[in-house]
Amino acid sequence: MALKLLVIFMCILLHFSIVDNHKPKIVQVPSPSPQPSTNIPSYGYTPGSLKPQECGERCTMRCSKTQYKKPCLFFCNKCCATCLCVPPGTYGNKEFCPCYNNWKTKRGGPKCP
Repeated sequence: MALKLLVIFMCILLHFSIVDNHKPKIVQVPSPSPQPSTNIPSYGYTPGSLKPQECGERCTMRCSKTQYKKPCLFFCNKCCATCLCVPPGTYGNKEFCPCYNNWKTKRGGPKCP
């Protein structure tokens, strides 16, 4: 009787060791950080590269596709006057201008469009 119990116990241990070895292993690979595109010229897109009188033209382009033009232009010009840069395009790309990207409202949202 004891021999039968020992054999059954050994079979159960063998079964669990086989099942444990066949479990899929999850390996976390760090995702690559996004890199700014190199095909965009840096003039006007890097901090301090604009003159204050150039902000209007850049902000008009930045806010060209929004339906809220007046507030977009107001805050874009305010941010440009401080940071002296405006990110390229009409949306996103804020990594080109860290000052523009990091300026937050009292609630923690983005201040610059």
